[in-house]
Amino acid sequence: QVDLVESGGGSVQHGGSLRLSCATSGLVASRRCMGWFRQDSEKQREGVAAIRDDGRVNYAADVQGRFTISKDWDKRILYLEMNNLKPEDTGMYYCAAEGLCGLGRWKRPSEYGSWGQGIQVTVSS
Repeated sequence: QVDLVESGGGSVQHGGSLRLSCATSGLVASRRCMGWFRQDSEKQREGVAAIRDDGRVNYAADVQGRFTISKDWDKRILYLEMNNLKPEDTGMYYCAAEGLCGLGRWKRPSEYGSWGQGIQVTVSS
C-alpha cells in the first residue's frame, strides 16, 4: 500500500513563500516519477512540477523560476519550495507518485498511480 501525506500548506500574502512536503511510504520502484498538482474549485487538476528518478525536473510555465521541486529519497520525502507566491497560485496542492514523466506525461493526472489527500494553499493579494 502506498501512502502520501502532504504538509506545509497555509495562508500567505502575495510575494510570500511556503514549502510543501510529501511524506511517502510503500512506493513501487519501477515508476518513480513524482509530482505536485494544483486544483482550485473551478479548474481541472493541473501539473505544477515533477521530478524523475534521475533528478530531472519539469515545471509548468507559470511557476518556472518561482517553484523548486526536490526530493530526499533516503527520507522518502518530496518537497515543493514556493517563492514569490501569487493569488493565482491559490488552490489545493496534491502530491502524486508512481508516475511516468517522459514526453509531457508529467502534466497528466492519469499518469500517476498514487495521490495524497491534498493540502490548501491560499495566497492573498
